[in-house]
Amino acid sequence: MRTRLILFCSLISPLISMGQKTNSDSTILQEVIISENRLQTPFNKNVRNIQIITKQEIERLPVKSINEALSFIGGVDIRQRGPFGAQADISIDGGSFEQVLVLLNGIKISDPQTAHHSMNIPVSLENIERIEILKGPAARIYGINALTGAVNIVTTKPEQSTISAHTYAGSSFEGKEENDGEGLYWGGGLQVGGNLAFNTHQHIVSIGKDKYNGQRYNSSTENTKVFYQGRMQIDERNAVDLTAGYLYNEFGANGFYAAPGDRESYEIVETKLVGLSSSHQISDKFSLRPRLSYRYNADDYRYFRHDLNTSRSLHHTDVLSAEVNSTWNTLIGDVGFGLESRSEEIVSSNIGDHHRYNHGVYAEFKTERIKNMIWNLGSYLNYNTQYGWQVFPGVDVGYLFHPGWKLAFNIGSSQRIPSFTDLYLDQRSATGGNIGNPNLESENAWQYEFAVHYKKSNFELQTGYFYRDISSFIDRIRESTAEPYQPFNFGNNKMQGFNFRASQAVPIHARSRFQYALSYNYLTPVSTVRSEGMDSKYGIESLKHQLLLRTSYIQDQLHLSFNNRLLKRELKAAYLISDLRIGYDLPNLTFYTDITNLFNQYYIESAAVPMPKRWFALGAKYRLAL
Repeated sequence: MRTRLILFCSLISPLISMGQKTNSDSTILQEVIISENRLQTPFNKNVRNIQIITKQEIERLPVKSINEALSFIGGVDIRQRGPFGAQADISIDGGSFEQVLVLLNGIKISDPQTAHHSMNIPVSLENIERIEILKGPAARIYGINALTGAVNIVTTKPEQSTISAHTYAGSSFEGKEENDGEGLYWGGGLQVGGNLAFNTHQHIVSIGKDKYNGQRYNSSTENTKVFYQGRMQIDERNAVDLTAGYLYNEFGANGFYAAPGDRESYEIVETKLVGLSSSHQISDKFSLRPRLSYRYNADDYRYFRHDLNTSRSLHHTDVLSAEVNSTWNTLIGDVGFGLESRSEEIVSSNIGDHHRYNHGVYAEFKTERIKNMIWNLGSYLNYNTQYGWQVFPGVDVGYLFHPGWKLAFNIGSSQRIPSFTDLYLDQRSATGGNIGNPNLESENAWQYEFAVHYKKSNFELQTGYFYRDISSFIDRIRESTAEPYQPFNFGNNKMQGFNFRASQAVPIHARSRFQYALSYNYLTPVSTVRSEGMDSKYGIESLKHQLLLRTSYIQDQLHLSFNNRLLKRELKAAYLISDLRIGYDLPNLTFYTDITNLFNQYYIESAAVPMPKRWFALGAKYRLAL
């Protein structure tokens, strides 16, 4: 491990020294408009802690799923329970996986049953234009349940008609675990799709399938994704968008939730999503964007996969949302305002039948009328049928004190309403498993953040500090392994963190360039309230140190990327994961080979599920313009 750390650090030191050795050039990020639901903000005028990973960056990473792509973002903690998108939890800046809101093109897709289903996203990597990660409280922008941040996945908008296919397969070339059959463990996938682009309407259709036979007993995975996106431009001022997705995911859940007793467990998840929205430029200064969305999720958890009459949990959730977002451009600044309503319902064998409503009204104001300053302030007023009225104000201030330099200061509040699993789960009679707590209060947080940004030519740097205070913090605890976990409110959970990131594109000559992105995040609790002698289910999993280094070199048709993740969790040993991709581009075809976990590191990201060791993969992408 020490040798690998020395190698990792030796790669970092020369990168920073190249910070000023670039020519002036515009980057893709300068053109990006942050897809907030009301006010549209150019990335270079953003004063929040927002990170973006673009389609071009994702294509150079040795990843096959959204889960894997997010693991290369500083401050984002992905805890996977297996490869190929089997199941994963996401957290931001040391929060729990329940405190992050996940969206697809602004549609909230987090599930009220449990945030274990937040990453059930029916979209293949080929259809993603970028992923926006908003760190810090986002209630003012997206409403409740964005306590520590939000992840918005933005899909592509086709500019020309194409057909495409992407296939890949790989293995560790090691034998399967004893008592799980003979032969090697392997995995692969296929994604096919097509775009139709006309003057007045555009369409995307894609189908993806992944299969993995598992390196350990009962850990196979198979999932299918179907996605459609259409846009109709009625005239210059009016457009209609339709989004539809379907996901079917089944996997062996050995060690996922209740190790070691769940060795024979199996899970099947089915997700359906439909969103209908429109945009209307009512006048030169006023625009309106209504949206309807519906999400259905079915979760079939079989504690004994060969006995469906014992310890089987069936959950069905229906979520219907309606919202109206608007923007009014005035002489002194931009005003965003609107309202939303959300219905959440669950029918479950061990949670029960429950229904709740949530209604919100919000307003926001952004101005640049004060010289060298950007102000963004607003508030979200929320009513929930279980938790009543609450208000979430926030202020963002940016000061451009020197060419290329910007100071940013943010204050914001947010809330996380307990999931139906938190409140009502009862697995005692079947498996002696976890139980809920119907007396839980909602989590509420205030966060303060200060950051310094610097940008010159192709070099960008940011460093910052945040302090977060969560009241009525929820954690699952138990006194001994013989008892079930149960959630309780534990007073205030105070966290502080430091973050640093730098990125640069370095032109070497006309036909080649080198790029890197370096980030470091340090998290430490100021105070954490726990009961003495209690075993915390999630406390030992939060990140303390996270050091990421992404590098890529491109020359003509050849591209190479070397990516490293050094992670240290609370009460767990550090581990370093290094991945390599080598690719070659032809006019309509790209070939690549991946080596992931290059140093064959043994590591666990979540629960009792070891991730695959060194993995070799081959892939090919075909794209033809029509």
